[in-house]
Amino acid sequence: MGYGRTATSNGGRGAALAARAMLNVPTLWTVFVVNFLALGLIWAYVTRSYPKFAAARFWMASAFVGAAGAMAALIRLFVASPVPLLIGATGIIAASCFAAMGIQRFFDRPVSWRVMAATGIISIGSVVFFMVGFEHMQLRMLSYTIGQALPLVLSLRLLLLPPEGHVNPGARLAGIVIITIIAIFLARAVGNLLGHDFSAVAGGQTHAVMVLGLLFLSMTLNFGFLLMAMDRLRGEVADLALLDDLTGVANRRHLLQRLSEECARSERSGEPFSLLVIDLDGFKTINDTHGHAAGDACLQHFTLMAQTRLRPGDMLARTGGDEFCVVLPSSSLREAAAIARRVLEVCRRDAAACNGNDIPIAISIGAAQWDPGIGQFPDRLIAHADHALYAAKKNGKNDFAVYDPAPPLSPELNGTGEAAHHFA
Repeated sequence: MGYGRTATSNGGRGAALAARAMLNVPTLWTVFVVNFLALGLIWAYVTRSYPKFAAARFWMASAFVGAAGAMAALIRLFVASPVPLLIGATGIIAASCFAAMGIQRFFDRPVSWRVMAATGIISIGSVVFFMVGFEHMQLRMLSYTIGQALPLVLSLRLLLLPPEGHVNPGARLAGIVIITIIAIFLARAVGNLLGHDFSAVAGGQTHAVMVLGLLFLSMTLNFGFLLMAMDRLRGEVADLALLDDLTGVANRRHLLQRLSEECARSERSGEPFSLLVIDLDGFKTINDTHGHAAGDACLQHFTLMAQTRLRPGDMLARTGGDEFCVVLPSSSLREAAAIARRVLEVCRRDAAACNGNDIPIAISIGAAQWDPGIGQFPDRLIAHADHALYAAKKNGKNDFAVYDPAPPLSPELNGTGEAAHHFA
């Protein structure tokens, strides 16, 4: 029995020694350096592949600067000098600042360079003061902890309560990880204030456990950032599939999706909406006379003019060549005619102001309103608006007309002072 107890005791001591070997602090810091370098290379690849994704540059800087800081902290374990310790603290604090600035750029917020610089300078200055001027390990670690935690705390609201109201899974994961990191920082700070030493200088097992935890959390945080990047890039690809390359407005696919949604909504509620179909008059002549580059410029110019006369929520789409459509949610035929008149008038004024090499733009517009007979078939509404467009062109172009299967006894006046056109 005694032999059995001795064997068990020896086995327990062996397991403890093995656990301590596994949690060797220099080894953990080495893994930390390798991990940050690998993350930096991943973000460098993302930055090169998607140069417009600005957040990736900050997260790349965070990883590489964090690797430099971890390397300096590793050197401090073997060199009896405070310089590597200060360099390491500066790198880790800067890594937190860059990570927070990447979050700000991801959500299209201005980067807080001054706030981050002030946080880093004050924190490192305090670390130096409590190391050289007034030796106090607990306050030195508190200053270091604040420098790490404050930038992440400032960015936490964007992750969990984004301005657009939609929290993607990556942002939620990053927010949870940051909360966990801050909890570890607080535990470390409280432990130091209570008289313990959880610093890299002490190099104890508790510090090793914290390094291991922060290593895992840093990898998980960057995984959250990668999920955020994937979600953003996937959204941009989806947007590109629904946008016209030349003008930047919606394309035909997007238009048909929106019309299907509006038809379904109107069929449920009974509330009508309207559609404008717009065609540039004589566009083929512009291309033949002035070249396709001039024609493209005319399309872009018309897009900008039309958008100034539309309301928030109206959708302008280019359906091909010189043809455009405007979806007017919750709008009657009379309201659609008023908007068509505004678009027509801005084009007329712009054409009247042309001189020299300017190319005047003239348009014809057809307007139609959803009714129960259209139901959930947007093609029928497009056909009605096309009928009205054909009537406007037949009337001499540079005009608009409305499709009304039941014309009133007293027709309204259009922008030219003539009666608006109604067609069964």
